[in-house]
Formats: sequence, structure tokens, C-alpha cells
Amino acid sequence: MFTVIITLAVIAVIFGLILAYSAIRFKVEGDPVVDKIDALLPQTQCGQCTYVGCRPNAEAMAKGEADINQCPPGGEATIIALADLLDVEVKPLNAEHGEIKSLPTIVRIDEQTCIGCTLCIQACPVDAILGAAKQMHTIIESECTGCDLCIPPCPVDCIHIFEVEPTIRNWTVELPDAGKAAPNAI
Repeated sequence: MFTVIITLAVIAVIFGLILAYSAIRFKVEGDPVVDKIDALLPQTQCGQCTYVGCRPNAEAMAKGEADINQCPPGGEATIIALADLLDVEVKPLNAEHGEIKSLPTIVRIDEQTCIGCTLCIQACPVDAILGAAKQMHTIIESECTGCDLCIPPCPVDCIHIFEVEPTIRNWTVELPDAGKAAPNAI
């Protein structure tokens, strides 16, 4: 009996070493092109491009399945950067996915009107809404990406869009090639 246990332990150790070696030897790195595309996207996870987030959109662009002009939150500066990275022609934003906003936006909930239905919480892709069922909800403004996906499901129209005034955190600069403003993160 003791011999069987020792034999099984030795076999387990051998297979463990083989698996460990294989994991190191055959490690698959992430696609560097996808990583570069993803870094250029605004990370709003809004779904306006028809993908569930920025990373799946970046993967589709790297495969040639998605076009560079499908990201309204990224705006023209992102389209130009993507065209430069992928060495393709710059295109205007596809109107089917939305429009470019002149200033970034956030949403605010009229807390007096909110009925606590939680539909906005379910729609928010970045969990920027705080609240509970049948309780007033509020927006965590520092987390809100301005995707406005919480507005359509609201049954009492208590969610309103506000433009974010430029501050040191969200100021814009002129791009030399494009002549358009692009967000400059600090």
C-alpha cells in the first residue's frame, strides 16, 4: 500500500513539473497591437461601438472586423490616432454610433424624482451609480464616463446630462496635424 502511494506521488510530481515547464515554455503573450489600440481608446466601456467594451473593440479592430470610426467618446482625436497606428485612412465618425461631443459630459440624477427602480444601475457599464431598490440613487461623478446609457431605461426621466467644465484634469490641447482638440490626461 505504501509503495502505491509513493508511486502515485512520484507520478504526480513528474506531471506537475511537465505542466510547469510547458506553461513557461509555451506561454502565449497578448497581442501587442491589441494592447496599443486598447490604450488609445477612452475606456468608457459604453458599448456605443456595438462591442461590450473597449478591449473587445480593440481586438476586433486588430483582426480587421471593426472600423476605426466607431467610438463617439474617443472623438476625432482617437480616430486620427487609430488611423496612424493601423496605417489606414482617417474617416469621419460613423453617425450610426453617435456624435462627437464638444465637451465631455456626465449625468446627474434628480434625487427628488428618483423612484429607486435600479434600471440605471443595471445599464451603467462602469458602476458609477450608487443606490438600492426603492431608494434614491446618485451618480459617483468621478467614475461617470458620460456614456449616457443610463438615460433611456429611466422610467421617470430623472437623469440629466451636464457638460463638464474644463479643469486641470480634463483640459484639451490643439493637435498639430488634426487641428482638433484632444483630451490630455494628466
